[in-house]
Formats: sequence, C-alpha cells, structure tokens
Amino acid sequence: MKPYATILLFNMQITDTIFVLIILIFSAIVHEVMHGVAAEWLGDKTARYAGRITLNPLPHLDPIGSILLPLTLALSHSPIWFAWAKPVPYNPYNLRADGLFRRWGEAIVAGAGPASNLVLATLCGLIIRLGILGPEVSNILFLVVVMNVMLCLFNLFPIPPLDGSKVFAALLPRSMAYQYGKVRAVLEMNPFLGMMIIIFVILGFGSAFSTLVYTFASFLAGV
Repeated sequence: MKPYATILLFNMQITDTIFVLIILIFSAIVHEVMHGVAAEWLGDKTARYAGRITLNPLPHLDPIGSILLPLTLALSHSPIWFAWAKPVPYNPYNLRADGLFRRWGEAIVAGAGPASNLVLATLCGLIIRLGILGPEVSNILFLVVVMNVMLCLFNLFPIPPLDGSKVFAALLPRSMAYQYGKVRAVLEMNPFLGMMIIIFVILGFGSAFSTLVYTFASFLAGV
C-alpha cells in the first residue's frame, strides 16, 4: 500500500514514549493486516502469498521507519513523530471489477486500514465507558484510543501515499476523479514530494489536528 505514517504532537518521558511506540506498532500492524484482508476478500491474495496477513510483527517491521526513526525522534524530544510499517502488497488488477467494486475496490482496500483503527478506538472507548476496569488500565486504554483515532484521521488525508487519497478518488465525480487521478499519479511516482506536502500540512495544522484527535478520543471514551 504505502509507507505508514503518523504524528505525535506532545512530549513524553522516555518510558512513556517506548510504551506509546509499542501501541503505535501494534496499531500499525492491525492497520496493514486489514489492507491485506480486504484485498483478499476482493479476490487478491498477494498479501497472503507474501506472508503479510499475520499479527506477528516481524514481517511488518521496517528497521528505519518502525524502530530507528521513532526512537531517534523520541530521544531527541521532538514534538513531531513519524513512523511506518512495511506496506502490504496487493495487486489492484486482481480485485473484483464487477458492479460497484469496479469503482470502489481500491477504496475498500485503502479504507480498511483506517477503519480498523476506528474499530479498535471504539472498542477500547466502550470498555472505558463501562467502568469495569481500574483507573490505571483505563489510562492505558485511553492511550490506545488516542493513538488509533490519530492513525485513522491522519491516514484519511487525501494526500498520496496516504489511504485517504484512494478513498477520496472514489468519492469524487468521474470527471473530477480523472483530474485528481493525474495529480495522485504524480505524487505516487514521487513519494518524497507527497511526504513534503504532508509535513507542510502537519506544521501548518498540527495544533488543530491534535485538538480534533483528543476531542474525538474523549468522546469515544466518555472522558
């Protein structure tokens, strides 16, 4: 699919950052696995053949994006984090192309990742709302809610290589989708350009995005 990216807009102690990194990696793995599951449901078994439909972290970890870069940013007390897992491979030409799937196949595969994060956030938020666990466990679960809300919303930005670019393309009228598709193709062929645009958006709207994430996470958890 694409390099898996997210941001953290707050400073933490090193023990907290390592713990949040673990949550981030697990959430990223679930996200990527669901891309493969959705693709397989639509007829493409590329991810299955590549051994990527598994919760075992080893096939998904990128040495730089999943370990070195996040740890470096954490140790340097950077207010912004980036992290990604290895992209799950799929072949769009193997996806079902009958009926609605002709237009929505790629969007379903792309949207499965953010949707999985939303489901995780909602389930953890529901557990917090039920009040059946102690405050320490609830605080941990709230971190899971925040991280997964952040991953869901961030990856829905309509900027390649993020998932939102494929979902957005399917939502547009055909004439506009064609024009957007040309822009998307340029950015997908030049992923660093797309990432530079993403960085610009983060720097320009990071505070507003952080507020949105915490507002939505607090709503899900009832806190």
